[in-house]
Amino acid sequence: MAELVLAAETGRTAGTRPSRRLRGEGQVPGIVYGLGQESQSVSVNWSALRKVLTTDAGVNALIQLDVDGNRQLSIVKELQRHPVRREVVHIDFLRVDPEAEIQMEVPITLVGEARLVTAEDGMVDQTLFALSVYSKPGAIPSGLEADISELAVGDSLRVSDIALPTGVRTEVDPEEAIAIGVVTRSTIEAMAADEAAAAEAEAEEGAAEVGGDEASEAGDDADSGDE
Repeated sequence: MAELVLAAETGRTAGTRPSRRLRGEGQVPGIVYGLGQESQSVSVNWSALRKVLTTDAGVNALIQLDVDGNRQLSIVKELQRHPVRREVVHIDFLRVDPEAEIQMEVPITLVGEARLVTAEDGMVDQTLFALSVYSKPGAIPSGLEADISELAVGDSLRVSDIALPTGVRTEVDPEEAIAIGVVTRSTIEAMAADEAAAAEAEAEEGAAEVGGDEASEAGDDADSGDE
């Protein structure tokens, strides 16, 4: 994969107004820290940033951050977005050592068709959307897949069911659920309605049988009186 280089400028003025002005000029304010070095306030071009974050590696891309001509291997540690417009308002870059293990959050995607769940009018409820992993920067996966093909209602797909790439490990409990096969509320309500209808039909049938028996006994009594 081609090396990703992103230019960053220092010397920006801290504060809300200067940051707003930077964003108005198509720049994103940020900070670079890590590896025991001093933090640096920087700004990067939004279009260039978006380009390096839309590769196959996504937000876990390794970036050569060119800070005033000094390149620093970095990753995006945090993206802060506007709560309404969702535009990036601030970015944190973490300097990394290519030979040292780091911790990252990797997104989990469910793959396959849960036919056993569908057959029971159920649904798959994903409960874990990202997995915290440890690896060297060059081994960070862009995403992880969890296969739900064999999932049934009442069963769970767990962290231990994910095949981690070589050089990647996690300290998350292997029994933690990723996805669960559940019965939907509408299906539960329909089952309850069917059970209620069956119980009502059974009760009506029982009442009819009792009524028939009583009528038969009354007829027998009348015949005895005639004799």
